[in-house]
Amino acid sequence: MTGDGGEPSDARRASSGRRSDGEFDLLEPDEVEGVGDEWEEIDVSDTDADRIARKRDREFSQWRKRIKNTEQFKVEASVFDDATFGAMYKLVQDGYIDAFGGPISTGKEANVYTALGGDTAHEELGGTESPEVAVKVYRINASDFKDMRGYLDGDPRFEGIGSDKKKVVTAWVRKEFANLKRARAAGVRAPEPLAVERNVLVMEYIATDAGGRAKRLNEVHIENPETAFEVVREYMRRLHRAGLVHGDLSEYNIVFHEGQLVVIDLGQAVTTYHGNAREFLQRDCQNIANFFASQGVDVTADDLYEFVTADEDDEDDEDDGDDAEDVNSRDEE
Repeated sequence: MTGDGGEPSDARRASSGRRSDGEFDLLEPDEVEGVGDEWEEIDVSDTDADRIARKRDREFSQWRKRIKNTEQFKVEASVFDDATFGAMYKLVQDGYIDAFGGPISTGKEANVYTALGGDTAHEELGGTESPEVAVKVYRINASDFKDMRGYLDGDPRFEGIGSDKKKVVTAWVRKEFANLKRARAAGVRAPEPLAVERNVLVMEYIATDAGGRAKRLNEVHIENPETAFEVVREYMRRLHRAGLVHGDLSEYNIVFHEGQLVVIDLGQAVTTYHGNAREFLQRDCQNIANFFASQGVDVTADDLYEFVTADEDDEDDEDDGDDAEDVNSRDEE
């Protein structure tokens, strides 16, 4: 385990069903100042997507008709409004999406689809041409935001938005985009956000070698849970030092990808100034402690909370320079 910003002494490895050649190490954090953008007003005014939907030119109308008739969007055609299709159309025009794939997951508030990225996505992600990306589409008309209120209330970025669903979703998606950027800058492995348009977010697709979605912690057997826990708690501390609390962290939103642990689902993450930040962090610590205790790790929620909230100037010699151990994971039989 390394301290903040340190290079791991050895490569950690993980696999899902077989040994992986990918390195399982901590990322090098960028310089992060302050505690985030919690005082910056989020722009929830109409976007290009709204203007495209209102204009309904011939090219957009033909594109909308064609995509609504595809298998992956037939069911959602009655749920997605014209501006949602306008947002997707704008992201295609901007080179973030080249072709849509099938759904990865569906939920009360959002659906996530795979897609082939366009030229712009390729430039930002690098690697092969037409990289696979994830497209998260929040459903404004059908969403129930009761579960969101605890994360929205008390966040100054949402003041004045009220109960207008379109404004709430637009702000939420922009917050998720900002949270992902800040987490990555802090050295937390999270999906790379690429673009946001109205209620649609495009980001790096976290997949297995076989092309399917990455396996969650609860879906794999962890042969070295001690090392996995050390990485997770370090990511929690880095998030906190960058001014963020995940707010819903558990074994269900940490996945294995190319030999690394990846934190996902940061849409609900709040700043450390949020009125419920302490409660959310305590819950995160309890969830993580419970899971790794079930894996044989000697950990309590209180100890984890103390580690995550330790002052930046504290000396963490116990974490610096430790030899990293191998973490081998395979799918549960």
